Amino acid sequence: MPPNILNIHAYKILRVEESEHDYHIRTELAQSPTHCPGCGHARLLRYGRNEQVIRDLPIHGKRVGIYVDTQRWRCQACGKTFMEPLPAVNAKREMTDRLVTWIGQQSLRRTFTSIAEDIGLDEKTVRNIFRDYVSELERSIRFETPTWMGIDEIHIIKPRCVISNIRSNTIVNLLPNRDKKTVINYLGNLDGRHEIQTVAMDMWTPYRDAVQAVMPEARIVIDKFHVVRMANDAVERARKSLRESLTPKQRRGLMHDRFVLLKRERDLNDKERLLLSGWTANYPELGEAYRLKEAFYGVYEGMGTPEQALARYAVWQRSVTPEVCDAFADLIRAFTNWQPHILAYFDHPVTNAYTESLNSLIRVMNRLGRGYSFEALRAKILFTEGAHNKTKPKFRRREAAPTVGYAMFEMVGRASFGQDQHEVIEAAKNYGADISTLTRLIEEGKL
Repeated sequence: MPPNILNIHAYKILRVEESEHDYHIRTELAQSPTHCPGCGHARLLRYGRNEQVIRDLPIHGKRVGIYVDTQRWRCQACGKTFMEPLPAVNAKREMTDRLVTWIGQQSLRRTFTSIAEDIGLDEKTVRNIFRDYVSELERSIRFETPTWMGIDEIHIIKPRCVISNIRSNTIVNLLPNRDKKTVINYLGNLDGRHEIQTVAMDMWTPYRDAVQAVMPEARIVIDKFHVVRMANDAVERARKSLRESLTPKQRRGLMHDRFVLLKRERDLNDKERLLLSGWTANYPELGEAYRLKEAFYGVYEGMGTPEQALARYAVWQRSVTPEVCDAFADLIRAFTNWQPHILAYFDHPVTNAYTESLNSLIRVMNRLGRGYSFEALRAKILFTEGAHNKTKPKFRRREAAPTVGYAMFEMVGRASFGQDQHEVIEAAKNYGADISTLTRLIEEGKL
């Protein structure tokens, strides 16, 4: 073994013992202290020895333990005793600084159990390092506050609130729940919250109340995809209401063909059109529900002003027949209760359309990492290295000072000629975790 196997030159390696799974590296400090850390005096006496075991990064796939034969010293001036300080060792834990950093980085990509097995630690220690590492990332990494904010939710054990930047297609934060108090606390402590212009959300009252309480000047826009999805839900409700009148074979067929009923008519192929015509011809209520679903999309496809959209909706609502009124009751009630915010879309067409891919992404991560806590999954989403959407700082060249004759050249020329002088006009920005990049990292097995 080379004498510098540790690559920490503050330690002198005495010998290396190798076993099946471990390296035991016996060391001592290369340099003894010269002054008392208390009073600064140089009159020091040896006052006993003590062996300390320090964990370090694995070498050749084996766990590493550094055994340091440390000297205790006594100051003849002040009488205090002290142990030799150990360079490159974490102040809170008996392991090297680089190991603590490595565990923190690995904890965003691997399970705590696998890391603990590689290092020879217990899982609780790895979990505590992870928490400290994430806390440091929270302090050091600042995501730009979006001018177009998205608020949605995802079910990870229970519903969680997702904060997104609509313009950059990034995730800004994951909150532990979607309660009004939690959302208010987050928005109330958000730097630059008064710069937020629009907030796209679904029809969840605590979101609306939180935004109105903290940012009354922001425009709330109900995401159109949450509204039109309710039309699809109505078709599903109509389909399920038919099951009792069907034979077991017909039920299986209708279940198998349900995707046709949820698909837009313009996107159907010839085979799917044939299936649809068969079901709607035999079951008029189902056909009526499908017709109303397609007609509701027209409320949005016409765009125009909010007043024009409201007029189209009124025409649509009057066309709802009594036979399928119950199926569309939730949609009609929601449009009535949330009308100002639904119609705001026609003035401010912002949408969380991409959050469907976000939800799929998080579900995949949750399946791949069964046993992860919400905190671990959140950290993976927000802080995975290489997943952030960043900009570089922008510079401009400073203009040289005006020169008047040779004397002026002597004064300013040396500072302005022969070298570029720049000033930062826009600092680097971090818009959060890019959804498409996170998806790619999962597909490549890197997350």
